[in-house]
Amino acid sequence: MKKLYFSFFSFLIIVSLVLSGCAPVKKPDNTKKTEVPKQTEVPKQIEKKEVDESSREKREKKKINESTLIWENNPKFLQAKRDNNTPVRLSSYQATLPDPILHERDNISLAADYLAGAVVKPGEVFSLNQRIGRRTVENGFKPGPMYSDGQIVSTIGGGVCKIASVLYNVVVSADQEVVERLPHSMTVPYVPPGQDATISYGTKDFKFKNTTGAPILIWAENQEGTLYLALYGSVPAPKVRWVHQVLKKTPSWTEKINDPLLPEGTEKEIFEGSPGISVHSWVIITKDGKETKKDMGISSYRPSPRVVAKSSK
Repeated sequence: MKKLYFSFFSFLIIVSLVLSGCAPVKKPDNTKKTEVPKQTEVPKQIEKKEVDESSREKREKKKINESTLIWENNPKFLQAKRDNNTPVRLSSYQATLPDPILHERDNISLAADYLAGAVVKPGEVFSLNQRIGRRTVENGFKPGPMYSDGQIVSTIGGGVCKIASVLYNVVVSADQEVVERLPHSMTVPYVPPGQDATISYGTKDFKFKNTTGAPILIWAENQEGTLYLALYGSVPAPKVRWVHQVLKKTPSWTEKINDPLLPEGTEKEIFEGSPGISVHSWVIITKDGKETKKDMGISSYRPSPRVVAKSSK
């Protein structure tokens, strides 16, 4: 246990130092809230690579949409559907966290429990922070990782942003109005760039408005490292497809640090790192045979280094 304790907190300190001062990085302005036009044509940009949903992502989405979700035979959920007259699944999304740190998985599970059963009335603006509440020890949350000003730090409730990212995807897929959404400072491993959302109680929130004219029921559950989330209503949602245009890429780099616990002559990757990227995102909505584009704005992420521990012996 002592070795794990040392390795993890050394990792947090080293990565924080690397990200904050070891290389010149232009910090993107992620402090502004994303203003999302209701339905607009995508503005023309300098010719860059456009990344549509891959065939694999489409197959996975079809598989999720056609399958029975893990709670859909649960008596409590079935009663909530009847009580709120929400028989139709509007949209669903699932994301797997590859390598949870500290109590990240516990925090996601607890936040999913708080979120499940939320009902958004017609015309109401839903706030994720208001629903989940403060991430405190008293409310059951534990230490987990969080991005803060381009650094990875440990905080109570760390990892809850995964709920925000997955909720963002189901809200967009259900063609609901996004009121407030902020991207992370760096990319995350569980959703594509441009499809994430971050929250921090009191400063950053994810909000959406129910535009269906009927109640929306939210349900979520984290099982064995995979977060499942869905919206339910009374009328099927239109078909929605994401498109991302890569505007700029900034390469990552490798930093090596000494670890006295490693065997002599060995190295170990402790942080994969990722390139910086700026993407312009929009969705194509197909309804009654007609296509409409909705601009989702530009998301910018700073690069993070690949961190390799090497033996100091």
